[in-house]
Amino acid sequence: MRVVAVAGAKGGVGKTAAAVNLAMVASAAGYRTLLWDLDPQGAATHCYRARARVKGGATRLLGGKRGLDSYIRSTDHVRLDLLPADPSFRVVDTVLSSRRWPDRVIRKLLRPLDRSYDVVILDCAPGLGIVTESVVAASDLVLVPVVPAPLSVRSLEQLQAFIDEHRPGLPLLAFLSMLDDRKVLHRQVVGQLQGDPRVALSAVPVSSAVERMGLEQVPAVLASPLNLAAVAYRRLWAEVEDRLDLDAPSGSVIDLTGLAEQADEPVRPDDTAPSGVV
Repeated sequence: MRVVAVAGAKGGVGKTAAAVNLAMVASAAGYRTLLWDLDPQGAATHCYRARARVKGGATRLLGGKRGLDSYIRSTDHVRLDLLPADPSFRVVDTVLSSRRWPDRVIRKLLRPLDRSYDVVILDCAPGLGIVTESVVAASDLVLVPVVPAPLSVRSLEQLQAFIDEHRPGLPLLAFLSMLDDRKVLHRQVVGQLQGDPRVALSAVPVSSAVERMGLEQVPAVLASPLNLAAVAYRRLWAEVEDRLDLDAPSGSVIDLTGLAEQADEPVRPDDTAPSGVV
């Protein structure tokens, strides 16, 4: 089992969109996948048409008296399960701080699931607190969306410093998110980041298909598989898969692009590929 944390110090950069879509791509690729929504806003939970509620809240969930399998729900998709969010996750730092070894909690909770899942994707709330420390301790890779803007790049460096302090050597893979190459600033930041080995080759463009996920409650890679953002997520998963050195999946592959004819809407003009990036 490999654990991927989609994390960052800054909010509003596309973490949930990445977690939701990569979980769908991973399951379609044949991997038994669990998406754990750790954000109290519950957006990832919403996108999979589930209720953001965990019986007993964060205190019981993180208490360890019951296994995570007691809280996991199936989704409408093959090989994809969900551990939903709960509003009480907003005080999860307080809950963890009361534990003797707060940085070990998430790793310990995930350990019994090792034979049940190939991939676990953690959708993390923004920040660099105790939860992030526990997530870093449990992860095999930290995936970081970066909007091409100075403050977002700065938050990447803050997260890198946090990882270096708490778990030196943990792989970090950043990717450009919500990219619009019509903006001069975006093009400048892309130029600055080119050649950085931490930055993925795949970049996710700004896209109406991604924005509609909250309304349609369907991952963009499924609702609009030929959309340019959906293509970027599939390419990004290939890079993640390579970094994780995953074993060959045991499940049969589902061709998401084969569903294009069933999509409700065609690719729109605002979903234009960033030149030379995607």
